[in-house]
Amino acid sequence: MAADYRTPDRLLPSAAAATEEPSQDPPKPVLGVAGPAAAATHDGLRFWQYMLAGSVAGVVEHTAMFPVDTLKTHMQAASPPCRPTLSLGAALRAAVAGEGGAFALYRGLPAMALGAGPAHAVYFSVYEFAKSRLSDRFGPNNPAAHASSGVLATIASDAVFTPMDTVKQRLQLTSSPYTGVSHCVRTVFRDEGLRAFFVSYRTTVLMNAPYTAVHFSTYEAAKRVLGDMAADEDSLAVHATAGAAAGALAAALTTPLDVVKTQLQCQGVCGCERFASSSIGDVFRTIIKRDGYIGLMRGWKPRMLFHAPAAAICWSTYEASKSFFERFNEKRRK
Repeated sequence: MAADYRTPDRLLPSAAAATEEPSQDPPKPVLGVAGPAAAATHDGLRFWQYMLAGSVAGVVEHTAMFPVDTLKTHMQAASPPCRPTLSLGAALRAAVAGEGGAFALYRGLPAMALGAGPAHAVYFSVYEFAKSRLSDRFGPNNPAAHASSGVLATIASDAVFTPMDTVKQRLQLTSSPYTGVSHCVRTVFRDEGLRAFFVSYRTTVLMNAPYTAVHFSTYEAAKRVLGDMAADEDSLAVHATAGAAAGALAAALTTPLDVVKTQLQCQGVCGCERFASSSIGDVFRTIIKRDGYIGLMRGWKPRMLFHAPAAAICWSTYEASKSFFERFNEKRRK
């Protein structure tokens, strides 16, 4: 077996062996680090390696799927009095019809890269740390431990990503008044203050907490099932398939909160409605009154089209990066 990341209880046999042979020298720490710093390892990797693997995975995922994310933003933000409701095809035609053509689908990409790298580094390192602690307490392969770890990870990472996500979505809008990332940051800070960058943080956490809980618990369960069926349970195909299933299910269930988040972040831009309050309940009621309950599901198609392959790309990249570091650490120990 190539790696032991799936089941923290794989660490238990070594503990049992240590009990039977107390005189045996303790194993050498990863990368030769001794003392308390050695405790910063989990499944053979140091946590800076989890951070770097997560950062690479996040940037690759969001870059690959960025055009679909742009279409989702157009569909969710394009509500009266800004514009009539857009279908997926209409959103694509509207996005590429203006200045820039197909390159308009990539407006806001630098903001995404600036936010996604650090946010995913925090995301995966917190997840691995929490999973190792909760699995020790509640047992390996515990869905509640995986879900709780995911929730803790998203609370931490959303605090890092939300400001740049706000900038990204404002840049994605057709006829956006901003010329680039720095211009958007300066203008929003001058006109609306620092609070504008975090106006959707509560909504983002309330969306991503259940999203992450569903995503991680589904991913871990699907990975075990597929691993039992596949010839190679550590193959990238297993990770990609499990990730795609988890991403699609979680995305569909949390679309209403994503609509609220998008409209909060884009309010007042390009004629989009500005809400009297940033209360999630008030925004929900405003959308339902204006568009009906169907308005809460705007953009669900591109959201699923984004998250299913994005999760597959993210998990495959993350696990491939972890495998690289495992081989790197193994060579260092020899």
